[in-house]
Amino acid sequence: MFVRVQLPSFRYHVLMRRVQVRLTKAQLEALRHESGCTGRSVADLIREGVDRRLTERTAISRDERIRRALAGVGKFSSGQRDASAKHDKYLADAFMLN
Repeated sequence: MFVRVQLPSFRYHVLMRRVQVRLTKAQLEALRHESGCTGRSVADLIREGVDRRLTERTAISRDERIRRALAGVGKFSSGQRDASAKHDKYLADAFMLN
């Protein structure tokens, strides 16, 4: 989920760092159009895009987490036939070995 945080104006310039970014003509025109339609600055739209990209890279969807969990079902074997009944004992024993 993407959440935008509004910074108090007195802290805004302290927390922000200036960078230079090169955009294609089409990218800049699209950003300016979006800026005009939304009333937001081009810089704010770029920050939003960066935030979304970083969030997407680190966030794993619920469906992906379920897929990964199901992919591991039946892939491992403890060698113990009663592991579901005595899992606490086996876990405690394993910690004692380390």
